Amino acid sequence: MRLKDKVAIVTGGGHGIGRAYCLGLAREGARILVADLDQAAAEETARQVAAAGGDALAVRTDVADVASTEAMARAAADRWGRIDILVNNAAIFATIPISRVGFEQITVDEWDRLMAVNVRGVWLCCRAVAPYLRRQGKGKIVNISSSTVLEGSATRAHYVASKAAVIGLTRTLARELGDANICVNVLLPGSTLSEEEPTEEILRMRAKPAEKRALKRVQRPEDLVGTMIFLCSDDSDFITGQSIVCDGGGVMN
Repeated sequence: MRLKDKVAIVTGGGHGIGRAYCLGLAREGARILVADLDQAAAEETARQVAAAGGDALAVRTDVADVASTEAMARAAADRWGRIDILVNNAAIFATIPISRVGFEQITVDEWDRLMAVNVRGVWLCCRAVAPYLRRQGKGKIVNISSSTVLEGSATRAHYVASKAAVIGLTRTLARELGDANICVNVLLPGSTLSEEEPTEEILRMRAKPAEKRALKRVQRPEDLVGTMIFLCSDDSDFITGQSIVCDGGGVMN
């Protein structure tokens, strides 16, 4: 119960890895606001948290929209009177797929849409939640990047660029929020089997990275939960501005 009575917002919490974060944080005692553009999926995650004995609220949230992110933060504060943790998980990649083509074939519209969610969305959620954390004089923000940044993975230039931007944003926020005792770190997962009904093609795609990992198996959402709990708990109170890779030794940073 390392997070007992803490209030955590998890964006993109309705599906895949985001749902695993919600369930894992709730098992440690956190109260969970499940923020997702897919209201039905957010409600299902909240139901699973409640079924396991936790406390959760589903809020439809468009992280790329200022008013929506402010309403998200306000809903958590209205329900529980505080916010302690923000996990910026929402992104365009798996649940909302991307084009896997060379950089010259990516359309401007897709580039801009991906940046709006993956970069602006992180910034807006941090901006909406930071005032609540400042008032408490303590808090944790965990942003989600990707080990593809360290690999320079081909055929996804827009995704890699967006996740590289999240690392830079994290370091700047750590500097700006340090005086308020707010820790800001970034978690870099590897290729993870997060799809709820994966096709044979997806299973092959997720299995391929295992060949070059030190731990030669497919990564699953549950593999990320322990590191997430650590970064959200008091155990990491003197860690900020750091990039933590969790990919089974595929990339060693």
